Amino acid sequence: MKFIHLTDTHMNAAGKQDGLFAKVHMADNVRKVINHAKESGIEPAFVLITGDLSHEGDAADYAYIRTVLDECSERIGAPVHVVLGNHDHRGPFREGYLMEAPSEEPYYYSVMYGGLRLIGLNTQIPGDHAGELDERQLSWLSEQLKEAAPQGTIIGLHHPVLSIEGMDGSHLLKNRAVFGDLIAGTDVIGVLAGHVHSNNVGTFRGICAVAASGTAFAGERADPDTYAMVNAIGYNVVSVNAGEGITVRTVELPTGREELVRFPIALLAAQH
Repeated sequence: MKFIHLTDTHMNAAGKQDGLFAKVHMADNVRKVINHAKESGIEPAFVLITGDLSHEGDAADYAYIRTVLDECSERIGAPVHVVLGNHDHRGPFREGYLMEAPSEEPYYYSVMYGGLRLIGLNTQIPGDHAGELDERQLSWLSEQLKEAAPQGTIIGLHHPVLSIEGMDGSHLLKNRAVFGDLIAGTDVIGVLAGHVHSNNVGTFRGICAVAASGTAFAGERADPDTYAMVNAIGYNVVSVNAGEGITVRTVELPTGREELVRFPIALLAAQH
């Protein structure tokens, strides 16, 4: 079984981008990824987007994002599942994307694909760059993991559990130690995240963990004191190998990789 992992799409309704985000057509980047995956012959069971769907979006933005992702779902022939990131807003998301009454309730879920379980979690701290899993989600997750899925469990969240080179601890899931204790020894075979706009694959409590670059832009150190955002588009193809775990293949689409903006590393949290 395969699925596609995207992250940090930073989409808004047409004509609403400004500044850095006016330089890149964020929704078109997502469409390019889906078209590339389709033309490459990938037949995913689903698509997972791990947060920052929008860049400070309102209900109209999320309604637009839903039309884009429904179009992408039809194109690739697979459902699209999302989680929320620090740039997302729960009320507008529920109203515009889910078409339900707005609320500040966290958005989390569990779905099955054959023997594979996908769990999406909400690590947002509303109004904060940092991320954390609340007690209600941790308790719910513990109950979910009491019964193993035949092909294991994939968890999607926004804030990484891996230590990322060049990033301070504010970019990580605040209570990752508690989360790690909870998933250790369970059927979890992968933890997929975004947020840091760079490709990172490692292990966390012996489990494959990913923090991906995303479709909006990539981030990298320009020199010891400054950070640059560059025009880049990427996605991951995750293969689930029964009884073995997962493999992650990163695909980067051709771009000019031109620099979009540069700023002091001390301001990194304020930028994304």
